[in-house]
Amino acid sequence: MNDRKKPELDPAATIQNDAFSDVETAGAAPQATTSDPDAFAVLEKLRQENAELKDKLLRTLAEMENQRRRTEREVADAKTYGVTALARDMLTVADNLHRAAGSATSGTREQQTSALKTLVEGVELTERDFLSRLGKYGVKKLEPLGGKFDPNLHEALFEVPDESVANGTVVQVMEDGYAIGDRVLRPAKVGVSRGGPKPANQNASA
Repeated sequence: MNDRKKPELDPAATIQNDAFSDVETAGAAPQATTSDPDAFAVLEKLRQENAELKDKLLRTLAEMENQRRRTEREVADAKTYGVTALARDMLTVADNLHRAAGSATSGTREQQTSALKTLVEGVELTERDFLSRLGKYGVKKLEPLGGKFDPNLHEALFEVPDESVANGTVVQVMEDGYAIGDRVLRPAKVGVSRGGPKPANQNASA
């Protein structure tokens, strides 16, 4: 019976292989695990930075939106109220045209010549055209007669004793008032009733 000899191992090769194995094990990079506290710290820091950047972005977008709205409002105001100073100066012209047209009463018109009637009609037409052109720029004439006195729109010059109308009613207009947009260009100068019954809203509040 032949006995097979086992291959002899070279001791030097065995030592060399073990050395390479040790080097590979020593040179391998340490693997980060989810239980590594440093990894959690880095992740938490990134989350905080992301939240801060998101907050800054939202604030910037909100500020840009507010700036856009302010710009649109300023442009709209400039279009509406840019002619305020000029319109206020033109009110004197409207007043003069109104006085000229109102100087001819219905009683005297019957005695006027045709030339004078034509002149008065021309002044009235000019007044209407002038007010119409002011209206194109947002200027409108206030119509307070018969309405309740409003200190934001009217200027009371005197009181008129009159028990036939509610107390605080505008019964006379001495000078026309005008507004441009939502602003009063010039308050109407009026006479207000005194001594009549209180308005219905005052009775309800009482």
